[in-house]
Amino acid sequence: MVQNPARRAALTDAAIDVLAREGARGLTFRAVDAQAGVPGGTASNYYASRDDLLHQTARRIHHRLTPDPAVLTDLLRAPRDRALVTALMLNLMSRIGDDRAGYLAMLELRLEATRRPELRAELTETIRADLEANVAYHLGEGLPGDRETVVVLYLAMTGLIVEHLTLPDVLGPDAVGALVDAIVERIVPDGLRRAGNGP
Repeated sequence: MVQNPARRAALTDAAIDVLAREGARGLTFRAVDAQAGVPGGTASNYYASRDDLLHQTARRIHHRLTPDPAVLTDLLRAPRDRALVTALMLNLMSRIGDDRAGYLAMLELRLEATRRPELRAELTETIRADLEANVAYHLGEGLPGDRETVVVLYLAMTGLIVEHLTLPDVLGPDAVGALVDAIVERIVPDGLRRAGNGP
């Protein structure tokens, strides 16, 4: 059967919505068809199995969560200092607000990966590669700090994201901006980096 790439993307986006709302146990072909508003049996024509659906959904989430290059280019017009790192982290939190379902679905996939070795291997490889790309990007753009700075920043921001998405009232709705400021201030070294300087 010839498959329509736009239909596949719509089905995978529907799977993300189901995963974010219902969790991994609710992610069925029938639920995806209903969410996408397509005839029953459509999703099963596009995915060989439920495992295939999970893997394709993970890839689609990764694509959706990638930052907009134009926005990054605009942000990177600023000096390479702590304020720029704060702006980048605030942009991350803004993207979470814009695609809450995508981030919640990724959390659900992480939990499901604890029970599915193949999914765990795929997510580990993808997220490790993303982390290393973030380290390379941070250093390559001359932002303050070193590899450890980026790893600790990643861990702190991941904790903030989980808290914000799952139990937002613990910190309060207006706390995120101040917490991002505090995280960057405590983790990222002070001072301005100039192009060409080493980490």
